[in-house]
Amino acid sequence: MSERYAAEPLFGEGRPEFVDWVPHCGEIGMRCLRAGPRTATMMVPYRPELVGDPERGVVFGGVITTLLDQAGGAATLCSLPRIAPIATIDLRIDYLRAAVPGEDLHGRAECYKRTRSVAFVRGLAWDRDETDPFAHFIATYMLGSSDGEHPLERMAAAGSTGGSAR
Repeated sequence: MSERYAAEPLFGEGRPEFVDWVPHCGEIGMRCLRAGPRTATMMVPYRPELVGDPERGVVFGGVITTLLDQAGGAATLCSLPRIAPIATIDLRIDYLRAAVPGEDLHGRAECYKRTRSVAFVRGLAWDRDETDPFAHFIATYMLGSSDGEHPLERMAAAGSTGGSAR
């Protein structure tokens, strides 16, 4: 029997549904490039106002953390049989090198294991070439972190909207 994914109607290329409901994602221009079973790929376009080290032109670390946490959360949502609120329990980022100034930043996450209450996620961040990541991360997310409805629940129930990049 194949696994059922509640977010499946939202799978595909250029899915704004995975970021549009998060205000700080909009502020940094984040886009969901791709969502699929247990995976998500996000991108933040380079903008000078995101630079945290003006001398080197390197993007502020908080932008990278946001990119990877959002990718990890989306991958978690893409692994669930029923969409539910989630919360980050732990996020560890290991930087392999500095991101290249002036380049868009990409992050891809995979939810590789889920228990009844916790999801385990890993992923990479890259700039020019996916085979040369500047960071990798691992994270855990609490499942069903609140009694509230998740913003994607209604979108997935309504079916695919044929999403496109912003």
